[in-house]
This record gives sequence, structure tokens and C-alpha cells, in this order.
Amino acid sequence: MSYILAIESSCDETAAAVVSPDLGGGVTVHSDVVRSQVSLHAKWGGVVPEIASRNHVVDVLPVISSALEGAGLSWGDLDAVAVTQGPGLVGALLVGLQVAKSIAYAHQLPLIPVNHLLGHLSAVGLHGPEEPQPELPSYPHLALVVSGGHTAIYKVNSPVEVSLISNTSDDAAGEAFDKVARMLGLGYPGGPKVEALAHKGDDRAHRFTLPRLKGRPLDFSFSGLKTAVLTAIKAHGALPEGQAMADLVASFQRAAVHQLVDRCCAALDREGLSELTVAGGVACNQLLRVRLSEVLTSRGGRCFVPPKRWCTDNAAMIGAAATHLAPRYLERGASFEDLELNARSAWPVMS
Repeated sequence: MSYILAIESSCDETAAAVVSPDLGGGVTVHSDVVRSQVSLHAKWGGVVPEIASRNHVVDVLPVISSALEGAGLSWGDLDAVAVTQGPGLVGALLVGLQVAKSIAYAHQLPLIPVNHLLGHLSAVGLHGPEEPQPELPSYPHLALVVSGGHTAIYKVNSPVEVSLISNTSDDAAGEAFDKVARMLGLGYPGGPKVEALAHKGDDRAHRFTLPRLKGRPLDFSFSGLKTAVLTAIKAHGALPEGQAMADLVASFQRAAVHQLVDRCCAALDREGLSELTVAGGVACNQLLRVRLSEVLTSRGGRCFVPPKRWCTDNAAMIGAAATHLAPRYLERGASFEDLELNARSAWPVMS
């Protein structure tokens, strides 16, 4: 069994986990520690990069210590260190990278750099020590990564071979949820607040048009939906309250989810595939999970979504991706070359 310590600090969660690969292709999570900064950024309505970086500095070592303690391991039990190299906020990434490089150097361990998006794509294989291995998709399959910074569909040919199918032309879905929540005074983060209020609303009270991008039928666009919500607010004459607010939020959520489902189905048809994985923070949205599962089942396909705790940013998913990348690093051992790694604010996941 190979134990990998994984570190994630790409945005506003400081996270560390210890994982090991399963023979069946899954990944066992022996510990998973996430320290969120949501309360620190809430008053600003979004993540402030400098605040995120400074708090990573404070939290990263205690979080790593907690992860090792939770797994019942010492430094000598580890076989490698994995860390998010990008994409993300440069200052935040640098904190995790510098600590990971220091640990790798001090304990003569291989250092495995991981693309944050590949981590999300690998989260579907995670499970706890006492949980059975999850059922895994076959290859190739499609994957929807949907979060505050990313909304894209990928073709996954293997755990480490990925190609881009479609992307968003403007806002990411999670960004749209946050902006609509801000318009309505619901606070940050917007996704959970919109979802909670939408349960009380009529999702057909407002009819929002499904965008069609000329020449790019699989791409996403959420800026028009955001503008349509703003237009509805202005037409109301004031910020809606009570049932009117719930109806507007429910209609927005329904339109956003409909677009995600529509593009996934079209992409599956074009690629001739029937299996889809879903990852990223917006994958926590229950309506999206239900609708994709229903639609894929009705088409004779299958939809795979990780437990909600592994949809948002975490280090376990970084460790999961690292288990697939590990052979090349474990074979060569500790390398001074890896200690020169730098943060990558932009880093396409395609290989």
C-alpha cells in the first residue's frame, strides 16, 4: 500500500489528506481535513486573494498535522507528497507548493504536482476506509466540471488522458449563482443560499431562454441568464421579497440546471457515449444531481457523482489524481528537479 499526503490550497480552502490506491481503481481516504475561509470572505461577497494567501500560511501546518494524526501515520510511513500546482490563485498556490516542497526535501519523498481540475475529475473514485469501493465509469466517458471558476465538459480517455469538449463563453455556473445571490442580497457563497430558497419557490414563475451560441452548440453561457434575472428584478420595481423572491430564485436555478443537462446530453450524443461523471462545487446542487441521474437513466446511460464532501475543494481529490500519476514519480524517487516547481494560475487539464 502506498500512502500519499496531498495538499490543496488553490483558493480559499486549506486542505490536507492521506490516501492510498485500491486494486480495483478506487482510492481510500484515510484522513481528510479541510479548513474553510468562507466566513472570512463573506463580508466581501467573494474570495479576496491576499486574505486567502495569508490564512493559508496560518492554517497549512496544523491542517497537515491533523491529516497525519487522523490517518494514524508518521512521516516515515509516507511514500509521496502530492500538491496542487494550479490552476488557481498564485499566492494561495504558492503556500501549498512551498510547504509540499519542504516536506518532500526534508523526508526525501517524491513530489507529485497535480492539476486541480484533474483532481475534481478523480473525485468519483474516493471512499472512506470502512466504505465499499464506489462503482466507477468505464473509459472513455464524459465529465462535467462545474464550479465557481470552471464550467466545462471533458472527454476522459483514461485517469490521466483528458481532452476538452466544451467550455463556458463567459461566467462559470457557480459564478452565476454567486452573482445572482449578490443581486438579491442573499449573501456569499451564493450556491447553497439559492438552492435553499429555491425549495420554496415556483420554478416556472419566470421563463428564461436557453442560450444557443452560434457555431458552438456545446458551449455554456450564463451571462444572459444573469442579465435576465436583473431585468426581472427591475421589472418588479424593487428587490423582491417573500414568495416573489423564492419564485425568481427557483426559476433561475431551473434554467441554470436545464442548460447544464442540455449541453451534457448533446455532448454525449455527439461523442457516442453513455456515461457521465460530475464534479466541482456546483455538483452539490441536489436538483442538478437528480436531473442528470434521471436523464442519463432514461437514456440507458449512467451518471456518477461523488459524495458532496468531495465535490467542493479538498485534498482527497488531489491525492486521488496523484495515485494515477504516482508510478512515474515513485520509480524515480525524490528529485531536486521537482523542487523547482512553480505555481500555475492557468493550466489546462488536457494532456
